[in-house]
Amino acid sequence: MFSTRTNWNLTPNKSSRLIEERRAKGLLILDLTESNPTLCGFHYPQEDILGALLNPENLIYEPNSKGLQKTRAAVAEYYSSHSIDINPENIFLTASTSEAYTFIFRLLMDVGDEILVPKPSYPLMEYLTKISDVEIKYYNLLYDGEWFFDFDSITRNISKKTKAILLIHPNNPTGSYIKKEEYKTLVEVCASNNLALIADEVFLDYSFYEDESRVNSLAEKKDVLTFTFSGISKIIGLPQMKLAWIVVNGREDVGREAISRLEIIADSYLTVSTPIQNAAKNWFSLREKQNGDIRNRIKVNYEFLVDRTKNNSLIKVMNVEGGWNAILQIPQLKSDEEWVEYFLTNHGVIVQPGFFYDFDRDGFWVVSLLTTPDIFQKGIDIIVKEIMVSC
Repeated sequence: MFSTRTNWNLTPNKSSRLIEERRAKGLLILDLTESNPTLCGFHYPQEDILGALLNPENLIYEPNSKGLQKTRAAVAEYYSSHSIDINPENIFLTASTSEAYTFIFRLLMDVGDEILVPKPSYPLMEYLTKISDVEIKYYNLLYDGEWFFDFDSITRNISKKTKAILLIHPNNPTGSYIKKEEYKTLVEVCASNNLALIADEVFLDYSFYEDESRVNSLAEKKDVLTFTFSGISKIIGLPQMKLAWIVVNGREDVGREAISRLEIIADSYLTVSTPIQNAAKNWFSLREKQNGDIRNRIKVNYEFLVDRTKNNSLIKVMNVEGGWNAILQIPQLKSDEEWVEYFLTNHGVIVQPGFFYDFDRDGFWVVSLLTTPDIFQKGIDIIVKEIMVSC
């Protein structure tokens, strides 16, 4: 009766079962994986956020395939803060970046066509591609003190069915930004193989330090057909309000055709609600405060992590340039799965194993820097002490 594209294994893994058992027993849980800002103790100005929804214009429906012009103008103003000039007519509003991916897959790809996706990266892409009948091929991000593109793995995996390369800027979980020299090479690869670039920039604002060697944002790039995603889930910390967007850029002829075709797709869905669109400009005015609170939290947790492990030869904090996560390299005395289950069973500490993000070997954990400092520090202290004892 059902399609094969939704034939997923929904059986909870052992770690999930252990977490539920601890919760049922009321035992301590120190969750170092929490990435939902609304559950991380941040202050949200309720009156400003909810008051923006009390707009009489919400009773008027004005369908527009790209979204309301004033909302797209507010998005363009956001890019102005990054010294980027974006035409609101090149912006499409969506309910989420997941939906944005689906729109672009429908625009570019037929059944069985391929996209190149970085590894490591967040595992959501496997599900999004499968429900769109798109095949994934991977290229590698390598590490030698900082992360960099393995262009051999990119060119090796391009086939006649490849339609696009996905770039996550900064990457999740590595926190690495694409450098200007890497971008030049990537453009050459795309141009010579007639490929589009898809750039997911939801964590763009969360840089740990300035670096002139980085690309600012791909939203301003026109070298090849480029689709840049972002949304208020991350930049304002409002995932529950469901507003994201696509910025379309490229050569004038191909960009114009992409926009025309994308208008048909977007017009078929019209998913972003009128109240959300009308409230967006007010919410953008909160960005500096909400964004700043998140940046401060990340800074506090990252500095604690570095300080707690700086004299420890067994635990290494891998270089991170931005985003909400940090990666720990740990001894391979146990598999990642065994380590995760050990800390969960004995101490209630939850971390994410590297294989969850497609690391190709054991010895890597991903922790969320968004976690409240008290929980984060307790959890990291336990990890450091236990690994020292075990080794």
